[in-house]
Amino acid sequence: MQYTAIKPLGDRVLIKIKEAEEKTEGGILLPTTAQTKPQGGEVVAVGEGKTVGKSNVEISVKTGAQVVYSKYAGTEVDFNGTKHLILKDDDIVGILETDDIKDLKPLNDRVLIKVAEAEEKTAGGLLLTEATKEKPSIGTVIAVGPGHLDEEGNRKPLTVAAGNTVLYSKYAGNDFKGKDGSDYITLRSSDVMAVLS
Repeated sequence: MQYTAIKPLGDRVLIKIKEAEEKTEGGILLPTTAQTKPQGGEVVAVGEGKTVGKSNVEISVKTGAQVVYSKYAGTEVDFNGTKHLILKDDDIVGILETDDIKDLKPLNDRVLIKVAEAEEKTAGGLLLTEATKEKPSIGTVIAVGPGHLDEEGNRKPLTVAAGNTVLYSKYAGNDFKGKDGSDYITLRSSDVMAVLS
């Protein structure tokens, strides 16, 4: 069955999935773990938004925007021979106009954090292998979204700001590798547990 159009409804968005780089510029095949391009794509259609309280809330992205979305979000559909994804506006992590995650502009209640370097040695001076390095749940906030919507449909600014050092929930969010070799994570502000100073 061939469709000529897909019109997302409500607060849903249709995204054309960007194919991950499977090879390096030299032609070496990358294992999926080494593919650094975040799950992303281009917004090709948006729904009419949703009603919160008495306000009509528009979709937070426009057609043509390059976005990054949550790993397991949405429903895949084949359309015009390419993979597309229909997902809720809230599953979009942010807008990314470059291919470097540190340039991400988070949406809604999302926060972009640069993960602190893992300890290389134990207190006794033993060198830790990659596998045994305890993944720190501490990082520096790089960028924050405009906030989440309250019951009336108003944006509530986040309590964390760029530059804050934060402690966050270990099993939350999406992990990314930056072009600078650093690890980044995007998560909801509710997964940030404390600001450290």
